[in-house]
Amino acid sequence: MDPSLAPKRPWFQRLWKWCKLHRTRSIAIACASVVVVSGVAAWLYAQSAGTPIIQVTRQMPKPKPVYYAPLTGEVVKNESDLTKPVTAIMIENSPDARPQSGLKDAEIVYEAVAEGGITRFLALYQQKKPQVIGPVRSLRTYYVDWLAQYNGSVAHVGGSYQALQMVRKAPYRDIDQFFNPDAYWRAADRYAPHNVYTSFARIDALNKAKGYKSSKPKTFERSKEDGKPAKQNARTVNLHISGPLYDSVYTYSAKYGVYGRSQAGTPHVDREKGRIGARVVIAIMVDMKKVLEDGYRESIGTKGTGLAYIFQNGGVQKATWRKDTRGSPLMFVKDGKIVPLAPGTTWITAIPKGSGSVTWK
Repeated sequence: MDPSLAPKRPWFQRLWKWCKLHRTRSIAIACASVVVVSGVAAWLYAQSAGTPIIQVTRQMPKPKPVYYAPLTGEVVKNESDLTKPVTAIMIENSPDARPQSGLKDAEIVYEAVAEGGITRFLALYQQKKPQVIGPVRSLRTYYVDWLAQYNGSVAHVGGSYQALQMVRKAPYRDIDQFFNPDAYWRAADRYAPHNVYTSFARIDALNKAKGYKSSKPKTFERSKEDGKPAKQNARTVNLHISGPLYDSVYTYSAKYGVYGRSQAGTPHVDREKGRIGARVVIAIMVDMKKVLEDGYRESIGTKGTGLAYIFQNGGVQKATWRKDTRGSPLMFVKDGKIVPLAPGTTWITAIPKGSGSVTWK
């Protein structure tokens, strides 16, 4: 038979035969290895021929969104928390009103002289709901200016003529005790006018009845992290406002990152919840003078610009406060940039230019 017509042996048999013709052991071993590997590769290819390759992709879970409370910058659980109604409450600070109730839970507090050197607080709440708040007192125009940016209700017992003319018109949400007596009560252990109190059980019901079910506050820019300053050079802050009964001192606790508040030489306490403190303390230098309305009243400049001292994380920053219009937010600017505030409770005190002062050590 013609050798060219004979069937050819498989390629790996022919390769083995070639290897056998060479008697060198190393060559034979190498050839055998090639034969084995080639055979296995050929078998695997035959097994996979025509079989589609399936690529499995593992889908990573989406990160959960993080929500930050508008007033404090602290993390809250639900998106609905961002639009809860804001309520501002006027709280008295005369010696006969101390200790107050509900101040420890306030998220932002503005302090200023109301009359005769006596300071008063505009306390704002959104996430926290204390059930005893007071004593509640009257309203002044500059507090109306400060609350305007928060799109919130304001609880008070009357007020100066100009303040009432302002707050009883849109866009304000007036919940004056004069017209909503069921939302307030008079305590038996205090004498008038230092005995008017309210609660968020009553305030929430009143807000709901009036249709004040949500707020869109314009608030401060907050940092997402509790950064530490290069130098903790402001561990004790002294705010001279009007006199020894109303001047305040803030002492920083590095352990808790909070400034404990004192006034009249003693720790300032909430009657129900103990020592009052703040994560951020801000002093704004303001123009203050007396004006004649329904009697002589204090007038404080709230719009324009002025010097501000920002105390947070044990350090101090000198900045400029700025408020363009009544409804625009109060801002703090340094070197042309907004100063972010640490998340947490913030106290802002208006210090009269010329007579007041701010020191620290």
